[in-house]
Amino acid sequence: MTMHTHKILTVNLPNKKLQASLCKELGISYILAQLLVNRGISSAQEAEGFLHGGLERLHDPYCFSDMHKAVEIIKDACRRKEKVLLFSDYDADGVTSLTLLREVLLHMGIDAEYYIPHRVKEGYGLNKNILAIARDKKIKLLITADCGTSSHEYIGALTAGGVKVIVTDHHEPVEPDTIAFPAAATINPKLRRCGYPYRDLAGVGVVYKLCQALAGKPLNEELDLVSIGTVADAVPLTGENRIIVKEGLMRLPCTKRPGLLALMETSRIKDKRMTPHFISFILGPRINASGRVDTAETALQLLLSRTKSEAEGLAKIIEGHNRQRQRIESEILEEAQALIDKEVNFKDHKILVVAKEGWHMGVLGVVAAKLTDRFYRPTILISMDESRCKGSGRSIENFHLFQGVCECRDLLENFGGHKHAVGLVIQRGNIETFKNRINLFAREKLTIDDLLRRFDVDMEVALSEVNDTVIRELEYLAPFGNGNPEPLLYTRNVRIKGSACVLGRETLKFWVTDGSVTMPAIGFKMASLRSQCEAAPTVDLVYSPKIDNWRDAESPILEVKEIFFKR
Repeated sequence: MTMHTHKILTVNLPNKKLQASLCKELGISYILAQLLVNRGISSAQEAEGFLHGGLERLHDPYCFSDMHKAVEIIKDACRRKEKVLLFSDYDADGVTSLTLLREVLLHMGIDAEYYIPHRVKEGYGLNKNILAIARDKKIKLLITADCGTSSHEYIGALTAGGVKVIVTDHHEPVEPDTIAFPAAATINPKLRRCGYPYRDLAGVGVVYKLCQALAGKPLNEELDLVSIGTVADAVPLTGENRIIVKEGLMRLPCTKRPGLLALMETSRIKDKRMTPHFISFILGPRINASGRVDTAETALQLLLSRTKSEAEGLAKIIEGHNRQRQRIESEILEEAQALIDKEVNFKDHKILVVAKEGWHMGVLGVVAAKLTDRFYRPTILISMDESRCKGSGRSIENFHLFQGVCECRDLLENFGGHKHAVGLVIQRGNIETFKNRINLFAREKLTIDDLLRRFDVDMEVALSEVNDTVIRELEYLAPFGNGNPEPLLYTRNVRIKGSACVLGRETLKFWVTDGSVTMPAIGFKMASLRSQCEAAPTVDLVYSPKIDNWRDAESPILEVKEIFFKR
């Protein structure tokens, strides 16, 4: 383990025996073999599945213990022509879930009503409004999407009023799941009793399983939608999620959904080769933007739209919402930074908790994520009102933020979330106590090393080993994202050749050599390191090797993540 200016560099130790075995059985390079080992692969069969596995490896939806029950309840409602209401979350995961569920039910002959709560006025999950809505609309069956696991009180009241409830969700239960759940069926892979072998599905992944069971077929064409919700919700791209996203990304460019085509057009990515990056930073934020600054209804209508003209009109509205979201975010980021500078003692505060009047609730989670990334500490932002204040938090790799919030449950009116993200409602008078208590919990759980950004490097290699063939081979590991990061390689003692130059957006471009091989390298947001690069005799590099296809000429390039200068 090496310490470098507030960062910890860890290089995975090679497993020579397993490496050699995978090389021999699969005919792959030792670099790819080691990267597979680093991702938990321990046999050629597993490796084959990881590299080339497709839809045939998805689990049967009926592995969920309540799936038979849920399907029977829905089919019964269809036979009886009962009124059905769908209730979802307002984010990209919830909206894609709702779109998929509504379309599949419509195909069955159920023209379901739907309801998406307002992020700012109502907040996450079932609320008291649902009781009146169900009564007024004479609803007999309510199905949740991406929410509902911990809404025992409202589900109990709905059930008492003659409404059957099916919960589809992927959030951790607030209460232990040994207690009886009031819903007629609960489909959630996070519950120990659910029976499902893979626990990391997004909300839309869970709905996809229900829809497969209802349709009695795979529904492969719907994976365009499922991949968007999965990537946007930042669940691990492992196991089933990886297959869903891999297959969905292939279908996205030729999707038949006018709404997605219009969104790709307005965001200028229509003819690009789709990657998780485009969902995380372009499509996902736009689908989320409506629910953040207005109502998620606009995003839902876009995804449900059937004509090109309707889709184009809605995509333009969403583009406007996204620009508004960016403006609000920048203002709050600046204000939160000023409060952190003024109030936070970094020695005592391992979790940053800052609160201010009038912050727009819709973007707090995004700003919290940016501050978490900036300071590498869990961050909770709270928008203060006269009494009930709402907060949103994001965490770092080694801290389970939901557990931390659970420790303070007596101070909260409501809360929910998972390891890396939480939402909460708190009385104004409890904020200071909450800040102290959650930091007390964090001081017991977090070490100094946990608060240092880590570079978990796959392996150390010589520059001459990174060639076209190896780089193209590494592309089989894609799609990359949470749980399946881009390959990171480490090469020591390379010399920077000639002058480094600065391109647009603070990008540094330079050439490196080990004496026998010379390669181009690029570092995004590294322009400030230009003079250090030119003064350093040799450097150590952490990088992800890529094939650069600028101006249609393909050549290897090192995308540098960190430069370590020799003292």
